[in-house]
Amino acid sequence: MQKEIAIEVNSLVKKYGDLAAVDDISFTVHKGEVFAFVGPNGAGKTTTVEILVCLRNPTSGDARILGFDINERKGQQEIRKRVGVLPQDFNTFDLLTVKENLSYYKKMFDDGMDVDELIELVDLKDKTNALYKKLSGGLKKRLAIATALVNDPEVVFLDEPTTGLDPRARRDMWNLIQGLKEKGKTIFLTTHYMDEAEVLADTVAIINYGKIIAMESPNKLISKHGGKTVLIVEEGGKAVYDSLSRRLSDVRLENDGDVLATIKKKTDLPDAILALNKNKAEFAELTVRRPTLEDVFLNLTGKKIVEGELH
Repeated sequence: MQKEIAIEVNSLVKKYGDLAAVDDISFTVHKGEVFAFVGPNGAGKTTTVEILVCLRNPTSGDARILGFDINERKGQQEIRKRVGVLPQDFNTFDLLTVKENLSYYKKMFDDGMDVDELIELVDLKDKTNALYKKLSGGLKKRLAIATALVNDPEVVFLDEPTTGLDPRARRDMWNLIQGLKEKGKTIFLTTHYMDEAEVLADTVAIINYGKIIAMESPNKLISKHGGKTVLIVEEGGKAVYDSLSRRLSDVRLENDGDVLATIKKKTDLPDAILALNKNKAEFAELTVRRPTLEDVFLNLTGKKIVEGELH
């Protein structure tokens, strides 16, 4: 059974003078999936979102959200009714409570979710009467998502929703996003955190300098571009190096004494373990490092993303 399409983008371009912020990109997002747009700051992620939610006009190309054309006035009106948006720089009324803020935004729509239901959905029930300015960064982001949901949208755009959050608040936000997917929402997520996309997304599009350079499921991207799994034997030294070299074709001894062995086929890992046991090798720790989306980005671009910036 063919999946229904929520977002369809064809040859989208946005130029500012000679700069192509969005450079001829095309992709499809299916209903009910989490689609992650991954890349460094300035890659074109936010500009793309702003075009899709009808805040900016494209230079060329077209897109449809839930079947409505972003280039038509009537289509734009329908899109605004049916999508929710969490902008990267969300802010709201400091001296209003959580419930008062949501009630304010709710009045902008003829229909939508009940305010108390929204508060419970984002786990802010015990903060219902707390002022916005008193909330922590993580709780402010939860309120921001609740605000994006007041009209009960079919598609939710989340632009860098976990930037600036501590690890626990990031995990809480991940759980919230997964909960929205379980409710049937289509999520368009932009992020520069590779682990976030790997955990949450059904489809990942990697964008750099305005161009999509790879797009598939996280597992397929890792399989194609991530490199091989590596067995790391910490402080194994020459004895471990010699043992593994008799069994495996790609083994190297680092200056700190760690031994790294590339796992190229299914039998390599059990062969390595057998060799270590047979020779009663001594080492500090044994770990297996699977490639990640960070490796994918590094292999495709020659650079890595650190706090949103290319290095």
